[in-house]
Amino acid sequence: MRFESETAAMRHALVIAAQGIGHVEPNPAVGSVLVDRGLNLIAEGFHQHFGGPHAEANALAAAGDKARGATLFVTLEPCCHHGKTPPCSRALITAGVERVVVAMQDPAPHVAGGGIAELRAAGIDVEVGLCEPEARRLVAPFVTLVTLGRPFVHAKWAMTLDGKIATRTGHSKWISNRGSRELVHRLRGRMDAIIVGAGTALADDPLLTARPPGPRTPTRIVVDARGVLPIESQLARTATESPVLLATTAAADEATLDALRQKGVESILLPSREGRGDLSALLAELGRRRMTNVLIEGGGALLGSFFDAQLIDEVHVFMAPKLVGGSAAVSPIGGDGLEQVPELSQLDSPSLTLIESDVYVNGRLRRR
Repeated sequence: MRFESETAAMRHALVIAAQGIGHVEPNPAVGSVLVDRGLNLIAEGFHQHFGGPHAEANALAAAGDKARGATLFVTLEPCCHHGKTPPCSRALITAGVERVVVAMQDPAPHVAGGGIAELRAAGIDVEVGLCEPEARRLVAPFVTLVTLGRPFVHAKWAMTLDGKIATRTGHSKWISNRGSRELVHRLRGRMDAIIVGAGTALADDPLLTARPPGPRTPTRIVVDARGVLPIESQLARTATESPVLLATTAAADEATLDALRQKGVESILLPSREGRGDLSALLAELGRRRMTNVLIEGGGALLGSFFDAQLIDEVHVFMAPKLVGGSAAVSPIGGDGLEQVPELSQLDSPSLTLIESDVYVNGRLRRR
């Protein structure tokens, strides 16, 4: 295989890097490609699972002696520290790689340019910035975790054509079609946590698992200032099979929390803000637990609170060709909302996908 340009080589590294999503967190997904001077592929590698060899190490192992004099294209700066694996910068120097093209510098404090500096000090030609926007998009959850100390927040909802997530009676099954729901389960399977509010937990009695299971087992989190998750709920009954966390406040009844703990439900107390648990404090705690991606699944009050606090990073919206009407029917995002309609799109390069008759809209929010 021969690449037509250096950009094509880096884009191939980005494609293979994405195979690690869901498997490598809290590490970033990284891909690398080794080529000769004619841009012929020598070997490639990606970070396959947390604790395993990094992308560069996998590519070097596949290349063997052919790595000497080669050029490496890598989507993130090679590490220069001893962690669960040896430093990739030293491995590249030892292998005799002649040139390294890096898409972006690693923002983690323990790297932050150190790997690039070490390669240059060893006489290796290093270039930085090829396909950097694409690389930043790939590792945005990792960057959010290491720079802000919180997970990357995904928000998901299914709604009718007239913008409702439930009828005036609360009925909501099913708005989206089977294909959309299958996609949601795949999305759940790469999350570290799935978060719902008290209203959703009580009204829907959800299980919040990925079916079939994905590469990750998400912690199921209920945000409830009063801590009233029923003992007989599906979440409480299955807490020993898949983690359940109740994020509550000092207003919760201690006896109820004790009964839930006996079922295996963990609880944490959040500072109270206007009678609700502080969501920034919740995300900070999840960041301390090294959670990288979390999914907010509703309801409208919780989604509205996250939106008002500017804590939503990406949206996954499934719009079905159905109408329910009614001024009392439930909208997807509650809270205070904006005072004015934005002039421009709030999504950065959104994608639209037709799933049978549903429309799936996915995009990342621009910060206002």
